[in-house]
Amino acid sequence: MGKTDLPTRPTHLTYQTYLTHLTHPASLPLTIAPMIHLEPRGRRQFLQMLAGAAALAVPRPAWAQTGPSATRLTDRITLIRGAGSNVIVLAGDGGSLLVDAGDAAHATDVLKLAGGVRTVFNTHYHLESTGGNDAMAKAGAKIVAHLNTKLWMTQEIVRDWEGGKIYPPRAKEALPTEAFRATSAETAFGGEQIEYGLLPQAHTDGDVFVHFKNSNVLAVGDAVQPGRLPTLDWFCGGWIGGLQNAQKALLDRADEQTKIVPAIGPVMTRADLQASYTTITRIREKLVVLMKKGQGAQNMIDANAVDEFKDVMPGDAATFLYEAYRGLWAHARELGGIV
Repeated sequence: MGKTDLPTRPTHLTYQTYLTHLTHPASLPLTIAPMIHLEPRGRRQFLQMLAGAAALAVPRPAWAQTGPSATRLTDRITLIRGAGSNVIVLAGDGGSLLVDAGDAAHATDVLKLAGGVRTVFNTHYHLESTGGNDAMAKAGAKIVAHLNTKLWMTQEIVRDWEGGKIYPPRAKEALPTEAFRATSAETAFGGEQIEYGLLPQAHTDGDVFVHFKNSNVLAVGDAVQPGRLPTLDWFCGGWIGGLQNAQKALLDRADEQTKIVPAIGPVMTRADLQASYTTITRIREKLVVLMKKGQGAQNMIDANAVDEFKDVMPGDAATFLYEAYRGLWAHARELGGIV
C-alpha cells in the first residue's frame, strides 16, 4: 500500500472501531461500552441547551480576528497569527515548511507571507488548521499528517455539541499526501532537525507535535489550548485523560527555553504548559470522582463542576462538561469503579 492509499474499511466495523484497529491492531475484537442516557432532562433537550450555549459563547478563533501578521520566533522560524490558527513557517532553501495551513479564508495571505511552500504538517483535522490545505496543495506543497487525521478528513462528521452541525468529507486536494502511522519520526529541512509524532487520543485521535530541535520551537496543535476550557472532540477519539497524557509528554520534551506554539493563542513557556497540565489534571480527577458517584453530564453542569477553574480556564462550561463526560465514559472500563 502506498503512502497516499487509504485502506478499505470492513463493512462490519464501525468507523471508530476501524480507527482503533488501524492504530492498535491487537485490540480487536473490541467490546464498546454502551452510552448512558443523559438525565434528568433527556438527550434532546440537553443537546438543545448545549446548542444555545454554544451560540452565546465566544468562538474558538476569536484570537484570530485581526487578519494575518508575521512575527519572528528565531532567525529562520516565523509565526503567522490571525489565519484561523497559528501557522509556523520554517524558511529553507527553495521554499518553506509549515506547521498547519490555517483556514481557507486566509490561505492566500499565508502563501504570501510564507513564500513558496514545499511541506505542510497538519497537527489535526479541524478546519481552522487544515482549511488552507487545498490552496497549499495547488501551490505544490506536500501535506503530512497522522493517518487518523487523513481518515477523518474523508468522512462526514456530525458534532452534536454544535447543534448537530455536519462537516462533509474534504476534497481530495485537501487530503494529506503523506500519512504516517509511527509513534514518532524525524526529518530534516533547511538544516533544521525536526521530530514529529502522535499524541494519542488527546484533542482528537490524530493530534501530532512537531519539534524543531535546533531552534527549540515546539508546535503542539490543540493538544494545548491556553486560557480556556479545552475542546475535546470525543467523536474523533479525544478525551481529557488523553489530553492530560499529551501535555505530560510535551512537558517531558520541553525545557525552560522552549517556545511552545499552540494552534490557537499566544506562544507559551514550559511554565505555562506546566500550569495547564496541573489544571487539566485537577479537572480530570474531579470529574472521575463525580462519575464514580453516579453523576452524569447534566448533574455536573447543574453542580457547576468546573466553576472553581473559571479564573484560569474560562469558557462554555456546559459544552466542555458534555464533551468531557462523553470521552470519560468511552474510557470507563480503564478508569474502573464507574457504574
